[in-house]
Amino acid sequence: MLGTFQQSQLRIEIEASASAIHDSLLRPAQLQKWLVGQRFTPGMPEELQAGYQFTTWTGPLSIHHQVNVAKANCLRLLLSGGIDGFHEWYWGEGWVQSRLEGVSLLPLNIGQTISLLSLRQFLGSQKS
Repeated sequence: MLGTFQQSQLRIEIEASASAIHDSLLRPAQLQKWLVGQRFTPGMPEELQAGYQFTTWTGPLSIHHQVNVAKANCLRLLLSGGIDGFHEWYWGEGWVQSRLEGVSLLPLNIGQTISLLSLRQFLGSQKS
């Protein structure tokens, strides 16, 4: 894999319940609504489970995801392709934390920041 090793860990406050955050991260129908600029493999399940694999595309760049852990407050994805590494999500009442490590040509911390802000905006609009 070409690129540089990058790591980033961000935690933000979100005015949402742990269950709303859970649904936004583990239910592909919700995930696709807020994950900016991503196209997903068609025919995804109602909820992500450990062992499930899917691909996302940002323009011509594909990233393969394997769900390593899917629990009530944790999601861990193993990544390959455009990013070789992993992405972990943890959450609770009013907060979400994202940890991303991998080798990539992409600026991972910028994409991670945009994703977290998009999730915050999406969950805020769901309350209205």
